[in-house]
Amino acid sequence: MSLSSARSITAAANPPRGVYLDYPLGQTAGRAGAPDEQDYVLAAAFIALETMTEPGSIEDLDLEWAADPGWKDHVMRVDPKSPGSANDDRTPRLDTPQYQAADDYNAADPNCPTCVFFDDA
Repeated sequence: MSLSSARSITAAANPPRGVYLDYPLGQTAGRAGAPDEQDYVLAAAFIALETMTEPGSIEDLDLEWAADPGWKDHVMRVDPKSPGSANDDRTPRLDTPQYQAADDYNAADPNCPTCVFFDDA
């Protein structure tokens, strides 16, 4: 069983079973400091573990981080006007695969029968 707050990554990893919570990364088992919510998430995961029969299934939990989904536009992003933003050395996200080294690029087999490659569709 995988608890996840990154549904597309979980689907790509294809765990035996998954429970998805549409919360910011790091809050996968519920909000920090909210034990009742955490109990709910874990209870739902245990129920899903018992009831899910299809390998690779992902169950979406019905909790919301906020009524306005606009929180997704700002989470895990550095405000360019904030102090310290000049220290943000993360590379931009790209739609094409990125490789750490040229050897990694050369070793990637585009015809790999067991690899998952994402298309633009």
